[in-house]
Amino acid sequence: MTILVTGASGNVGRHIVRQLTARGREVRALTRTPHAGALPDEVRVYVGDLARPATLAGALEGVDALFLFPVAETAGEVADLARRSGVRHVVVLSSGAVTTGHDTDFHLPVEQAVEASGLTWTHVRPGEFMMNKLALWGPPIRAERVVRDPEPDAAWYPVHERDIADVAVLALTEEGHAGRAHTLNGPELLTRRRQVEHIADALGEEVRFEVVTPEEARALYRAQGGFAAENADFLLGFEDYGGAPSDPAASATFEPALPEPPPTAASVTGRPARTFAQWARDHAPDFRA
Repeated sequence: MTILVTGASGNVGRHIVRQLTARGREVRALTRTPHAGALPDEVRVYVGDLARPATLAGALEGVDALFLFPVAETAGEVADLARRSGVRHVVVLSSGAVTTGHDTDFHLPVEQAVEASGLTWTHVRPGEFMMNKLALWGPPIRAERVVRDPEPDAAWYPVHERDIADVAVLALTEEGHAGRAHTLNGPELLTRRRQVEHIADALGEEVRFEVVTPEEARALYRAQGGFAAENADFLLGFEDYGGAPSDPAASATFEPALPEPPPTAASVTGRPARTFAQWARDHAPDFRA
C-alpha cells in the first residue's frame, strides 16, 4: 500500500509521514518547498503544489491512499486526478468549523469535492490548533516574554497537532473509517490567559499577558508578518469565515455553550487526548530566543 501525504512538511503532515514510516508503510511526501532533513530519508519527496494539480501527476501514480491538505479552489481537479490515478481512499484535513456549520467556503468545498468524486473518504475535522499559538505568540514571547491580546478570557478546547496526525494515520491504515467525519478538539476548556500560564510553566519563566484593543492587536499581527499577518482580521473578529466584514465586539462576547465537552481524538485512538500543558512542554524550545 502506497500513501501520498500532501502538505507533508506542515504541522500535521510531517507527523503523519513519520508515523507511517515507523509503521513500515510506503510513503510519498508532497511539498512545495522541500528542505534537507525535514522528512525521513526513506521517504520519496515530490515537489508539487495543490494549487496547480498538474504538478501532482507523478506523485499520484501508483498511490492507494491520499492525505489531502485543503485547497478549495482546485479540490475538484485534484480529486478527479486522484481517482484517475488509481487512488482508492482520501483522508481530508478539514475543520471542526464544518461540523458547527460556520465554515462553508474553505474546508467544506474540499469535503464535497472528494465525496462527489466517488472515492472512499474520511474527513478529519480539528478545531483550534495549539500550534496557532506558537505562530501568534512565539515572536513576542521569544523577544520580550509577553503576549498581547484583546481577549484574555476567551476560551476554547485547543487540539495538539499530534492528536490530529494520530487520527489521520488510523484513517489511512485501518478499516472502519470510510464515510466518517472525525471532529477533534482538545481535552480542556482553556482561556488564553491560562494557555499563556502553561507556556510560562514550560519555560520556567514569567510570561506577561498585556490586554490590548483589537485594533492594536491587528497592527501588531500585521507587523509580525507570516501566519499572524495573513490571518489577523479573521482571528481578531474583523471578518467572518467567509471573509465578510464583522464586528470584533461580537466575538468578544462569545462563550462556548456546550451541553458537554466536544469530542477529542480519544474517541478514535482510545488514548487520552494530549493537553495544552504537554504541548507547551513539547514546544518550550520553540518559545525560547
